[in-house]
Amino acid sequence: MTPVPLDKPAGTTRGAPAFADRAAAEGSTVLSSFSEFHLDPAIARGITDLGFSTPTPIQIAALPPGLAGRDVLACAMTGSGKTAAFVLPILQRLLARPGSGPRALVVTPTRELAAQVHEHLKALGHHTRIRSVAVFGGVAAGPQERALRSGVDVVVATPGRLLDHMQQPWLRFDRLEVLVLDEADRMLDMGFLPDVKRILAALPKQRQSLLFSATMPAPITELSRQLLRDPVRIDVERPSAPPTLVTQSVLPVAEQLKPLLLVELLRRGDIRTALVFTRTKHRANRLADKLSRAGIVCDRIHGNRSQRQREAALADFKNGRLQVLVATDIAARGIDVHDLPHVVNFDVPVQPDDYIHRVGRTARSGATGDAITFVSPAEGPQLAAIERALGRRLHRRRLDGFDYDAKPAGQLEIPVAERLAAIRSQRAEERARARANAARQGVRDAGSSAAPRRGDDAGARRRGRRTGRSAANGRPSIARPSHGAGN
Repeated sequence: MTPVPLDKPAGTTRGAPAFADRAAAEGSTVLSSFSEFHLDPAIARGITDLGFSTPTPIQIAALPPGLAGRDVLACAMTGSGKTAAFVLPILQRLLARPGSGPRALVVTPTRELAAQVHEHLKALGHHTRIRSVAVFGGVAAGPQERALRSGVDVVVATPGRLLDHMQQPWLRFDRLEVLVLDEADRMLDMGFLPDVKRILAALPKQRQSLLFSATMPAPITELSRQLLRDPVRIDVERPSAPPTLVTQSVLPVAEQLKPLLLVELLRRGDIRTALVFTRTKHRANRLADKLSRAGIVCDRIHGNRSQRQREAALADFKNGRLQVLVATDIAARGIDVHDLPHVVNFDVPVQPDDYIHRVGRTARSGATGDAITFVSPAEGPQLAAIERALGRRLHRRRLDGFDYDAKPAGQLEIPVAERLAAIRSQRAEERARARANAARQGVRDAGSSAAPRRGDDAGARRRGRRTGRSAANGRPSIARPSHGAGN
């Protein structure tokens, strides 16, 4: 952990509260308790309610400059305690100088992370009157609009839905004082950087800005230069390996046998509750279906699921109603499950950082955990890259009694060409059924109406003019719309 010296510059952002000088002066010392940050008593009560006692390394490094009103550039991973590292300075600042309108904005890459940050904000600020709203897609925009119209102090949002609201009259950031970009590298991975730049262009230039990112690729470094003014740079040592309390193992297995191997582990009781990672959304769906058919209580969470479905699945998993939650890497951002005993890499992650991130979800807060990685022959290069990053070879093992020569009932992932052919065939069948139904309907219509005699036809036309019905079939006539004044 290497924070830059906390000399207070002449260009400190406006509105830095009075306690900031003291916090900055103490930045060079090791703070072992939250009481040493001299936070507002209402915030301190929230910290106590959550059971926080000792600040984490990122909090020790980021809180003093954050409280002092300094811009911050922090390299820290999910699970490091970084959320409190920016939420606490926001709460302290807003309490020190009351105001109106959205005064703080936190932008996150995913709905789950936005919801998690919002929950932290509400919990830490429970004894204050600071109002906040979470703004993200996948749910109705109406409640968000009503909250924004009624007035909030903090907005936590994902880029797309935030831009939607910013185009409306009920969301203005004229009085914004603090901006936080959380997990900026993940925003880059998800293609949100153009949206983020559009958001930044609409914000006041005079503000405090904090950027948190697990990695610092070139585009994020360039963004930080544009966004931050004389920032305090913090680099919390990133783990080059998962926590030591995680038991890691590799199970070599043919690709088509992975579902059977997972079911066998679950049935034997080797795995009680597990977060299972797949490479794609399609594989997550297929795997969840296979597990359900095998009698495993499970659900899945990925980008194509609605927000309500994702929240319900996560709540069921946290409450112990699910044995397995199948997830993709992107959807899993922001998932925080305490006492998670098992993580299964159903597919080997492409990047070593993703492996460390996945495996780090178990064995938290001093608990033990088990991380199992299924590796097919084709995934050997990805595993080799992970082992190079870890600096050691992971333990290989076989599951005794499992039939490694078994023939699976079906493929987990249908080849793209076959999927496209099936879709085209299904659509052709639907078009054929539609044509057949239309033909049958035409025959019935023709048979139900007798041909009128010549005299009856003239009378029907006269009656049609009086009743507004067509003489041909007795159906109401459709009048052309009038384009006169008032339309």
